[in-house]
Amino acid sequence: MLSKGKEIFFGQDELIVSKTNLKGHLTYMNDVFLRVAGYREAEIIGKPHNVIRHPDMPRAVFKLLWEKIQAGSEIFAYVVNTTKSEDYYWVVAHVTPSFGSDGKIVGYHSTRRLPEKSTIKNKIIPLYKSLLDIEHQHRNAKDGLAASYTQLQSVLAQEKLEYEEFVANLMKAA
Repeated sequence: MLSKGKEIFFGQDELIVSKTNLKGHLTYMNDVFLRVAGYREAEIIGKPHNVIRHPDMPRAVFKLLWEKIQAGSEIFAYVVNTTKSEDYYWVVAHVTPSFGSDGKIVGYHSTRRLPEKSTIKNKIIPLYKSLLDIEHQHRNAKDGLAASYTQLQSVLAQEKLEYEEFVANLMKAA
């Protein structure tokens, strides 16, 4: 896992912020996002947010994330992203739906912080590697995603935690 590129860091007191429309296309990104990801605003505005998705990020985690935010809930998640130059950076993301005056979801907002290195190394990388291994065992990507998602749910059931509690416990322990 993460065999390509070098790890990029940003300041402990910095926040990476982005906003998307309902289809996940970028409508706003702050200067920290642009600097860390290595893009100019004109290159990336209107592009799918997954342009920064790292290939070592399990699809099962994004499935869970999208289920939560499309249902109107917020979610915290550990995410590894890729830069324009194919380096990578870890974040703990807080993703929320944005609501219009009529109460309907009009887009999504994500604020990312620098995660604790030991949490990534000792908890997240082993979990994500196991999920990726499951995804790659299947020829059909849809079957791989389903199997990986089932495994993620199994891990959470073993811990007797919902995903949000799992992440919150990791954040507290850091």
